[in-house]
Amino acid sequence: MRMPVVFFGHGSPMIALQDNAVTQRWRAIAQRVEQDYGRPRAILCVSAHWLTRGTAVTAMNHPRTIHDFGAFPQALFDVQYPAPGDPDLAARVASLLEPTPVTSDTGAWGLDHGTWSVLCKAWPDADIPVVQLSLDGSLSPRDHHALAQRLRPLRDEGVLIIGTGNIVHNLRMMNWNNARCTPYPWAQAFEDAICAGIETGDDAALINFAAMGEPARLSVPSPDHYWPLLYTAGAADADDTPERAPHFIEHASLSMTSIAWWPGRPT
Repeated sequence: MRMPVVFFGHGSPMIALQDNAVTQRWRAIAQRVEQDYGRPRAILCVSAHWLTRGTAVTAMNHPRTIHDFGAFPQALFDVQYPAPGDPDLAARVASLLEPTPVTSDTGAWGLDHGTWSVLCKAWPDADIPVVQLSLDGSLSPRDHHALAQRLRPLRDEGVLIIGTGNIVHNLRMMNWNNARCTPYPWAQAFEDAICAGIETGDDAALINFAAMGEPARLSVPSPDHYWPLLYTAGAADADDTPERAPHFIEHASLSMTSIAWWPGRPT
């Protein structure tokens, strides 16, 4: 059965130590995937935290858990997510992305916190193989979306494609003292516009997000956390049903919105 596609708004890595409405929703998404579509044979993840020159894919049997952050509690550094890798899936990804060259990473990377902070809540047993696909920093939004479209056959091969990032990600302007404060008007406007594009299947609007002007410039001060959304939207099909949950902005400028594209529209 065709696998869904999921974008997770991952927020702070501290969420790996928390049990809240967001982490519970992530777990519910995973449970629905398995109940309605079957257990994924593997997960292909595009994380905001693996930026490269050129495109790369993790191709090791046992990817390490990368603690790619600074001043956080020791408990966060102690978290391990020992999911196996899948070199065969890495090779399949490389073949699907031809003629784009794809480097097989057999040791330099692993699973960064954009991946494991989500998966440790969604699939806490860490028993599904996980492969990461990098973000080539030289590509345009249209290029990233085009790569994602080539990955669609994986959905019919038991592979769950996920992206982790944030629709709105402006750490500099966050209200650190109040997680539940009213979002900035520009943040809410950008979030609403992008979600409307997802709901209507208007991928052109997602690709050309910069055309929204100041709301886009402030919501996406750097594109790394936005690009994973393009991979999930690009891997989705026209007859998938997008569902937003959780769906909110915290600290005024950090979107925690997740989107699952469920195969088949209701009749």
